[in-house]
Amino acid sequence: MIKVGIIGATGYAGAELVRLLFNHPEAEIAAISSVSFEGDLLNSVYPSYTKLNTQICENQEDVVERSDVVFAALPHGLSQEIAEKVINKGKVFVDLGADFRLQEEETYEKWYDGKFTNKELHKKAVYGLPEFFRDEIKNTKLIANPGCYTTAVPLGLAPAVDAGLIEMQNIICDCKSGVTGAGRSLTMTTHYPVMNEGFHPYKVANHRHSPEIEQTLSILSGENATVTFVPHLIPANRGILATCYSRLKKDISIEELQEIYENYYKDEYFVRVLAQGNVANIHNVRYSNLCDISVHIDEHTKTLVTVSAIDNMVKGAAGQAIQNMNILFGLDEKTGLEIMPPAF
Repeated sequence: MIKVGIIGATGYAGAELVRLLFNHPEAEIAAISSVSFEGDLLNSVYPSYTKLNTQICENQEDVVERSDVVFAALPHGLSQEIAEKVINKGKVFVDLGADFRLQEEETYEKWYDGKFTNKELHKKAVYGLPEFFRDEIKNTKLIANPGCYTTAVPLGLAPAVDAGLIEMQNIICDCKSGVTGAGRSLTMTTHYPVMNEGFHPYKVANHRHSPEIEQTLSILSGENATVTFVPHLIPANRGILATCYSRLKKDISIEELQEIYENYYKDEYFVRVLAQGNVANIHNVRYSNLCDISVHIDEHTKTLVTVSAIDNMVKGAAGQAIQNMNILFGLDEKTGLEIMPPAF
């Protein structure tokens, strides 16, 4: 049985890890921590866990000592020191934050105003998007777990990138997120009277996920990719919908495009390429580790339009982290994650 520790268990991603691991047959939660709620029962923070989880939030040191794998669901800038302690003890560290996602320190400094405190440690980190980097994930103990937008966008574009169908410059990524993506702390933009019946973009053309999306697309294509990324906040708890527009390099029929996508993902359990004519919808992936993708062609402008939908708390955070853990420990990566979304 894998002993799991969760640092930051009272945040939304941490609490989602607890929910998903509750039914994992090969893992058990050994310890949890929370700076804000140290000494408190987790189920006093989340009453839905009453009788199902009776653990007390402890300190980070106890979590590291008692675990085989440590998940850190923390804001950026807080994971590097913990990761070093975990790796030095020969254990596995999965960072749900942004500290290890970017390969270049200069880029990290520009977007997160931070430094790589241990450059050798960063060289060991593997970007944990299993559908693309599964072999690398198997050979590391340090996973940079991607976020929600940075999962949905590349998954939607990868087959077209791999087939050389699209231009890699000026890809437009028009994305929408449920409010849980903003975290548990309340702000004016996530306050109910502002969110309800509202719909607005934020951090327009200046979001920290832009260089991360470009990094993944550049790796997949072998050339420099650029994106215009604009996220929007919608009045829903969960979900990421990524609608991406890219210029086609050559004429292709929708039937050919559909076949390329279906073949690319034919062995990927968590990716569902929808039948031609259907459109991806966050409603159909809720509470699951699935990614639904639909593909479309605007014949008038020779534009590829891809729509990808994920649950930002599962495939965009905790579920993907568990998928990475499963790979690292030699389990079927579906273990504990075969979750059917509710129909309504």
